[in-house]
Amino acid sequence: MKLIKTIFIITLAICNTAQSQELILEEHFDGNQLNEAIWNYELGDGCPDLCGWGNNERQIYTNENIEVRDGNLVITAKFDGTTYTSGKINTRKHIEFLYGTIEVRAKLATGKGIWPAIWMLGSDISEVGWPKSGEIDIMEYVGKNPHEIHTTLHTPDSHGQSKNTKITTIETVEDGFHIYKCHWTKDFIKFYIDDALVYTFSPEVKDDNTWPFEKPFYLLLNLAVGGNFGGPEVDDAIFPQEFSIDYVKVFKD
Repeated sequence: MKLIKTIFIITLAICNTAQSQELILEEHFDGNQLNEAIWNYELGDGCPDLCGWGNNERQIYTNENIEVRDGNLVITAKFDGTTYTSGKINTRKHIEFLYGTIEVRAKLATGKGIWPAIWMLGSDISEVGWPKSGEIDIMEYVGKNPHEIHTTLHTPDSHGQSKNTKITTIETVEDGFHIYKCHWTKDFIKFYIDDALVYTFSPEVKDDNTWPFEKPFYLLLNLAVGGNFGGPEVDDAIFPQEFSIDYVKVFKD
């Protein structure tokens, strides 16, 4: 009887949490093309303002490396013997929000030099720059370090470094799809993998330097090649590599 009561209480708590949030994005990629009412393509190599996208990355982003196929968003990194290409999209000016839950079910691209990511940036980045804008890295994976998922917060206090970070080791993370989730409130940011809590960020002092998270953010999905974090070495024999996203859900508090 106690077990039944406990299950009931837990279920009720989950339901109440879900009911208190507004679903503002539910994208299952069921069509045959990207919905540009939600997503923007980011194109090029970041030049002239941010060559190598600020991280010495090797890829050029194109819209041809992004497709909607078999119910998934598929971002493919390619190498033609000379040039690396890949894809990057964001929800800027379409879906921007302050506080909520972001949930993404995805299957990783793998191999040395590969760097898939699910992340967020402050919508004021054009005005204040980075890292004053804040950055929430829900999931980063670098193929040179198998089985490791990185969750990170970038703030002015960290001077752009990965000071507020957690590495979670999952031996099977390269196998199939996994759910990456972030719950962001005015008091904390919590990260989950397959519904297991892996990291909580809640600095004692919350100011512009430690907590640039009291403003709207937007979502990004991309697959980078090489760079300061993903590289520097790249195994050219691994290409093409696919980063597949089954769904994206955003609930606003």
